[in-house]
Amino acid sequence: MSEAPPLSRGARIRPWLALLLPPLAWYVFEVGLASVLKVSCAPVGAWLGVTWGVASIIVCAVAAALASRDARAGERTVSRPWLAWVALLLSGIFALAICFQTLGVLIVPPCVR
Repeated sequence: MSEAPPLSRGARIRPWLALLLPPLAWYVFEVGLASVLKVSCAPVGAWLGVTWGVASIIVCAVAAALASRDARAGERTVSRPWLAWVALLLSGIFALAICFQTLGVLIVPPCVR
């Protein structure tokens, strides 16, 4: 039986990056919009909230794409496939949360919050 070749640095970092990007995107979306609302509420409802929400969902989609490559790659190491599957799950959960919050930005007038 031959040993598997060592993984490159990018291959080792990719699942962890995919795991950390969705919660970070959600946190920046939450804190960023809250700080903008404290200063001026008008831009959040007009364009900023929706644009920021779409950008955060795109970040989650990028994380899912990174994780799906590793999830399909198979058992190269012990931790990588399950970590990639967890990152895929988290990407979907956080994208759904950001989607609901973006819908909230569209439904509720920003200066009422």
